[in-house]
Amino acid sequence: MQAEIILLYIVIFLYGVIIGSFLNVLIYRIPKKENIAIKRSHCMGCGHTLRWYDLVPLGSYICLGGKCRYCKERISIQYPLIEGINGIGYVLIFVVNGFSWLSILFCLVYSIFIVISVIDLRTYEIPPSLNIAILVIAIVRVVLEVVVNNAGVWDVAEYLIGFCAVSGFMLIALMIGRKVAGVDAFGGGDIKLMAVAGLLVGVKQVVLAFVIGCILGAVIHSIRMKISEQDHVLAFGPYLCAGLLIAMLFGNEMISWYLNLLA
Repeated sequence: MQAEIILLYIVIFLYGVIIGSFLNVLIYRIPKKENIAIKRSHCMGCGHTLRWYDLVPLGSYICLGGKCRYCKERISIQYPLIEGINGIGYVLIFVVNGFSWLSILFCLVYSIFIVISVIDLRTYEIPPSLNIAILVIAIVRVVLEVVVNNAGVWDVAEYLIGFCAVSGFMLIALMIGRKVAGVDAFGGGDIKLMAVAGLLVGVKQVVLAFVIGCILGAVIHSIRMKISEQDHVLAFGPYLCAGLLIAMLFGNEMISWYLNLLA
């Protein structure tokens, strides 16, 4: 039985790596508004169309020594990193949540978080299509909670309140910031992200995710500015995604621990 479970985790990791390869396509093409399904993959250096054996996740990068087969230009380390991180994340999600439909949905959302994080770091924008994808998954989750887990009215209400709780606060802060100081406290993409994520995880976990994201953003962003000795525009999306991931995996335990401290 132990061997079967290990084998299953290996399969999950490989699925994550394969999907991670597609995430690299999304990261490159969505900001450029390029077709993600029809256009063939090509070398960023020489433009040569890549064959299937050049695109084996992780394997091709290792076998080619991190260089293009045709022009020998160095391939960005981003490609194997995204593939590996996605595979590891899938395994972690299944370890924490077990083999369930919820783990599958969380894996899909985790992959979207990766794409959002990299694109936001580069462009300071969160593409609407990615928030829409999370919204669809969130709706599926709520429906399955009702159909499979017999969730009641108050359970569903927690997800609906989660849609408005943090995003509503962020929207109010945005409007006040513009009116009083002429600055945007949050980006529109960040607000939409926390709205759809709130519907996915519920009010308690989305609030926790927001707090974690703010702490991570403040600490890491301050370190970045200190090390580089220059100002950086804050891309808040990656920190929100990190907070959401932590809340998805360990939110219930963290909330229970905090409530026990107050008791």
